[in-house]
Amino acid sequence: MPPRVSDVMTAAPETLPLDATLYEAARVMRDRGIGDVLVTYAGRLCGVVTDRDIVVRAVAESRDTSLTPLGDVCTAELTTVSPDDDTGTAARLMCEQAVRRLPVVDAEHRPVGIVCIGDLAVANGDVGPLPEISKAPPNN
Repeated sequence: MPPRVSDVMTAAPETLPLDATLYEAARVMRDRGIGDVLVTYAGRLCGVVTDRDIVVRAVAESRDTSLTPLGDVCTAELTTVSPDDDTGTAARLMCEQAVRRLPVVDAEHRPVGIVCIGDLAVANGDVGPLPEISKAPPNN
């Protein structure tokens, strides 16, 4: 039986409210060494913003990152998993949706974690190059 998502996810993901600015999200990403922040409204997941979103949807469009709220550029149509889903389900959803990370939410749609393709690679053992890449320290 494959492990559960809760066994491999990063718990307590970084979150910011919908009205936080891109500048705030970029600082969190830099300070935490991560590439995404979950966006919430009233404690419930409503989007995700990545470092790429900030570059492509804001900087490249000459938006002022200190004034632009996350709600203007975050991805709002999300595929999520629950902590009790198995890692096979998470991998299938990543393939079907062509995404590298999935927010993990509880029954009330509150974010409790995030699972990325690297987490699944490490969980599935030392098959192929992805587990080694995923275990490597960040290059920042």
